[in-house]
Amino acid sequence: MTALEKPLTDELVRTIRAELREELRDALREATRKQRRRATLYGAAGAAALYAGAAAALAVGLVIDLGLPGWAAALIVAGVLGIGAALLRGAARSGGVPAPSSGEPTATATAPAATAPPVTPPTVPPGTPPVPDVAPTPAPSRKR
Repeated sequence: MTALEKPLTDELVRTIRAELREELRDALREATRKQRRRATLYGAAGAAALYAGAAAALAVGLVIDLGLPGWAAALIVAGVLGIGAALLRGAARSGGVPAPSSGEPTATATAPAATAPPVTPPTVPPGTPPVPDVAPTPAPSRKR
């Protein structure tokens, strides 16, 4: 390469890089503009759905209020919404990453998604005397 070709080659490379950089910047700007618009529309739809749900809950509460006091109607609607939220959270957890456990082995990926709920021991009412931890003795057998 001659001394004259080197500056021309460097200038050509810089020009090509600048044009490519500008084209890439324009393409990214256009793609992110579309994604921002879509995200804004999803957010607006979510806000509208939230207000629609609140209006529906209010309507249900007012219908219940016809037969019960207002505070009872509000408590019933809040309870139903709380149960719905708990069910949705459970559905989200079963479909996604398992929740951290307290030292128990985790289920494998091949395990069925719908399993029986864990068995919880019954609670003892306060003031109940403790029961001694004794194994039951077998009844004597009668031989005749």
